[in-house]
Amino acid sequence: MHFTRRHLMTAALGTALSTLALSSSRADFEGPLLRAIEGGEDFWLATDAYVYGYPLVTMELTRRVITNVSAVEGTRGPMGQFIKLRSYPDASFRDVTAPNADTLYTTAWLDVGDEPWVLSMPDMKDRYFLFPMLDGWTNVFQVPGKRTTGTKAQTYAITGPGWKGTLPAGVKEYKSPTSIVWILGRIYCTGTPEDYAAVHAAQDEFKLVPLSSYGKTFAPPAGKVDPSIDMKTAVRDQVNRMDAVAYFTLLAQLMKRNPPAPADAAEVAKFAKIGLVPGKDFDASKLDAAFAKRIPQVAFDRIMLQFKANKAVKNVNGWMFDTETGIYGTEYLNRAFLTAIGLGANRIQDACYPTSQKGADGKAYVGSNRYVLRFPKGQLPPVGGFWSLTMYDENYFFVANPINRYSISARQSLKPNADGSTDLYIQKDSPGPDKESNWLPAPAGKFVLMLRMYWPNEKSPSIINGSWSPPGVQKVAGT
Repeated sequence: MHFTRRHLMTAALGTALSTLALSSSRADFEGPLLRAIEGGEDFWLATDAYVYGYPLVTMELTRRVITNVSAVEGTRGPMGQFIKLRSYPDASFRDVTAPNADTLYTTAWLDVGDEPWVLSMPDMKDRYFLFPMLDGWTNVFQVPGKRTTGTKAQTYAITGPGWKGTLPAGVKEYKSPTSIVWILGRIYCTGTPEDYAAVHAAQDEFKLVPLSSYGKTFAPPAGKVDPSIDMKTAVRDQVNRMDAVAYFTLLAQLMKRNPPAPADAAEVAKFAKIGLVPGKDFDASKLDAAFAKRIPQVAFDRIMLQFKANKAVKNVNGWMFDTETGIYGTEYLNRAFLTAIGLGANRIQDACYPTSQKGADGKAYVGSNRYVLRFPKGQLPPVGGFWSLTMYDENYFFVANPINRYSISARQSLKPNADGSTDLYIQKDSPGPDKESNWLPAPAGKFVLMLRMYWPNEKSPSIINGSWSPPGVQKVAGT
């Protein structure tokens, strides 16, 4: 993809400054930044490079925070060790936004640059699961699971970009394009005590070992803790606070072990003009100091403006979703956008997450109203896995409620209407005992809805090809 600049980006910058309320005075704009716009392409080339590298830098800082512990604890664990979440979070959970109450995570970070790692997966007994493997650029390069490889026991060697060798019998190679690998496994669980126990047993059978230890007794070493790593500030804030020189210096270091894809060659070659060359240290002397301080701010605004300009983002009946996730090719802006708002996104064939902040009337949701989401007969979300509707407050956290229900799905034994349609009641107070199975409790204030669709149909009816769309959420008259 070739970035369009000059007059388009000059106009976009004006939009960014007004819509995103940047802390820039007119004097700032008419000074070094305006000179950069008038003086040539170098400024926009630098923002191109920033956008291009945003996923890799974000992945690295995320890896540092998650793995900066001596032993597995909660949502963190050392490199090469599985982090196993044992229960769904409740309304007090604040570690990450938009948590789910459908799958239990089993995740790990690996460095396969020096040696492959072997992943052994147990027989999942037909249970839905998926174990997407993300490279350093956030592309899902492999995704073993029920949809793709079935549920029988399977073993894979995850090898790095330059590795060549022979693998043991029965071990299939998955070649990672980068040294950084994030395994972001998800296992379906109903949340009952019995099913928790079954999933815990399955989680404990997933194994990770370096290839040199495969078939031998292996005890993972304790993790190394770096006290200089910021463990409190959100990763996105840490990335956004980096100045241009620090950002490109880190990006250059990361590209030595996490090379750009072959398809990126033409775009990356342009970055040599500002001192960024794969395999080499960043040459800060080639970056014009007159506009360097503006690069991160303007580049991030370009990323976030994608929700309006991105052709991959659909807005249907008040539901917004991205149709090109997990594999990005040369769509660098979309890749950076998904990194900023949903790091770790699945391939669209594995999961789609339509999100709604407004009802069919175009007005924001508020708990003082009552709403109904009606699926006509035979038109529940078409999936090969499962679907759910999750309630969040305006900050994308779970909402405390009297029945401790944070999402609703077929697990609740939904009651259909006489005509075969299915109504979901979205409101603060119970709709009554006869309708409570179909009730998704809402907060008193503003809220957001997310429809999770795991393994969406690829053939009609399908949200992927547009032959099926989520219906609009209707406000009940008189509320």
